[in-house]
Amino acid sequence: MSSRFGYAATLALVAAALLGCAGSLGDQQQGSAAPKRPEPLPGSARFTPLPPAPDDPTNAYDTDPAAAELGRELFFSEAFSRDGEMSCATCHDPSAAFAERRAVSPGSAFEGRNSPTLINAAHNRWFFWDGRADSLWSQALHPLESGVEFDSNRLAAAHQVAATPALRAAYEGVFGPLPALDDAARFPADARPRPSDPEHPEHVAWSAMAERDQLSINTLVANLAKATAAYERTLVAGNSGFDRAARGESGPDFGADARRGFFLFRGKGGCAACHAGTNFTDNEFHDIGVPPRNGVQPVDPGRFAGVAAVMADPFNAAGDYSDDPESPTGRMVRRLARGPESWGRFKTPSLRNVAETPPYMHNGTFATLRKVLEFYSTREGAVIGGHHAEVVLQPLNLTERELSDLDAFLHSLTDLDVDEVPGAR
Repeated sequence: MSSRFGYAATLALVAAALLGCAGSLGDQQQGSAAPKRPEPLPGSARFTPLPPAPDDPTNAYDTDPAAAELGRELFFSEAFSRDGEMSCATCHDPSAAFAERRAVSPGSAFEGRNSPTLINAAHNRWFFWDGRADSLWSQALHPLESGVEFDSNRLAAAHQVAATPALRAAYEGVFGPLPALDDAARFPADARPRPSDPEHPEHVAWSAMAERDQLSINTLVANLAKATAAYERTLVAGNSGFDRAARGESGPDFGADARRGFFLFRGKGGCAACHAGTNFTDNEFHDIGVPPRNGVQPVDPGRFAGVAAVMADPFNAAGDYSDDPESPTGRMVRRLARGPESWGRFKTPSLRNVAETPPYMHNGTFATLRKVLEFYSTREGAVIGGHHAEVVLQPLNLTERELSDLDAFLHSLTDLDVDEVPGAR
């Protein structure tokens, strides 16, 4: 009896619910129709949302706000370059999405490379076009002693911090006391290792230092780089028109052309084979036959040289200045192999904010996104640098409309509301 009663009660409840729904529907039909919410973009889950950047166990100050504030001051300071005229922002300009508008950087380690954006760089696995750095902080250290960038040295940097009251206070607030840099006998004004030029005065001065003092200076400059990386980590943007469309939000920055372009990107274009994931990169290295800039093809070994450089770098993730040499990155760099197949390969860049970072490719050879798309469509001018170039790339033979749709999709990846944009400088 109780079972039959429960069944009857259930039927009554269902009937009441249906009647209620019918009444509500009738009310809606009599009034204005409820707006139809746009459906989320099919197939977009592979590309959005952009998650928070992973922590870097090799940098214990990775998420320290005080370290990030110090890093911001370091990023914009020109005092660490030999001529006092270059800072990190020289080649990573905030007004250019933390990239640059020039085809190649004045501080390019290899003649003819363009500076990529730093926005969302904390998501990267490797840094620089050739991957010669394995962490955001080791990347930040490279310009200091590069002869075509800051052209300075680690002792000069240490003395600069000590001589600038605000920087000294900020540094010591995060990392503790500086070494006794006022002892000129122990800490000369200019010194750094230059093993390829042992007669250089800076190398001679470095070699004369006690090992413990060399260690303290190396730790100091590694700390400066870790602070800079903590700031660069805050440069995040992941709320583009595409991301909003994928959430089912409508807007003028993701129209029908961008929608068609997205389906081309995933389908006929084959773009997602390399520009995969939420940061639109596979973080790997490829030789796609990029044409030379101005008709001149420089000898650039790309990843082949990058592997050797990162393995030899004392500031890599497996080294003495890493806060976790046994981290996954530390283990990975110890297992790297340098093979001839890596010659001429370059890292797949992220496509987020790509419309804001011309020119394109590692050598800045294409002035516009349209030119990039036309290259993939026709493969005209492609240069096969060796026996290991990508063979998967074939002419796409895109129509004018398809080219325009892909261009519209790439523009829809723009989000310049960077979480931590410094004030005008």
